Amino acid sequence: MAMDETIDAVDLRILTILQENARIANAEIARQVSLAPSAVFERVKKLEERGLLKDYPSRLDPKALGYGLLAFVFVRSDDKAGLETAQRLTKIPEVQEVHHVAGEDCYLVKVRTFDTESLGRLLREKMSTIKGVRTTRTTIVLETLKETTALPLPEPGAERPARGAK
Repeated sequence: MAMDETIDAVDLRILTILQENARIANAEIARQVSLAPSAVFERVKKLEERGLLKDYPSRLDPKALGYGLLAFVFVRSDDKAGLETAQRLTKIPEVQEVHHVAGEDCYLVKVRTFDTESLGRLLREKMSTIKGVRTTRTTIVLETLKETTALPLPEPGAERPARGAK
């Protein structure tokens, strides 16, 4: 799906600024985009209403909080047409992401735990007890070189791909 056609260069700049620092003051955004603070406030409000700006999350340091182990778990399930297993997986507190994927596995699940022992308990006591889970295959992350939620927004004024373009 292509980018919303109604986003202009100022909206892109505002989104870029907010991705870099969600706590930035409205007046500072206004200064950077050369608009009045009230105009920036209205633009941000419209970006939120249109669903382009979802939320303002706090990023916690998992290691500082004891969650030193990051793993990705491939899950095969018996779900034929629904996503019942995925819905159950999303209820596990250590699960950060659940993706329905193509291929032999059904879901790719990102989890954070304290250590390998707590990962083992998570797999045995929480994941494998979910009705529909047939098998799991786990990959433990040794080192994270890049992790971001930021999207690669085009520079204001840059040509954007046409709808449906690849």
